[in-house]
Amino acid sequence: MRFVAFGILTLLADQISKYVITSTMAQGQSIAVLSPVFFITYVLNPGAAFGLLANKTEFFILVSIIVVIGIMVGYRYLPGEWVWAHTALGLISGGAIGNLIDRIRIGRVIDFLDFRVWPVFNLADTAIVIGALLLILDVWRNDKEEKQRIDSGAE
Repeated sequence: MRFVAFGILTLLADQISKYVITSTMAQGQSIAVLSPVFFITYVLNPGAAFGLLANKTEFFILVSIIVVIGIMVGYRYLPGEWVWAHTALGLISGGAIGNLIDRIRIGRVIDFLDFRVWPVFNLADTAIVIGALLLILDVWRNDKEEKQRIDSGAE
């Protein structure tokens, strides 16, 4: 349930934020929120993170679909006690679907979070990164606990 809830919440937050940006700002427009640190800047990204592999829309659509299907299939085998991993996979899949919708709909991803020292990104990107970090931490933590159980003779 946690997986589904975080996936849906991530997708909704991503798509609503992108709707607000595209309906209230012109492409390229930038608004200082906490100048000089944080701005809302509306850009269309033709590639992946940092604009890598620009204009490879079909490739990213295919990869996103494969990742989401892989997560949905693999999720079923995830132990129930791996709570953070369930959350992480919800964040990753919600973010991946959010950016996938942009690529299918307009051929680019809508980005708007601008810290000026980093390329502009969006809530879906943020969810994917946080989800990946949570997943790594949970796998590491659970592997460590399993190793301690084995070392202590309990199985």
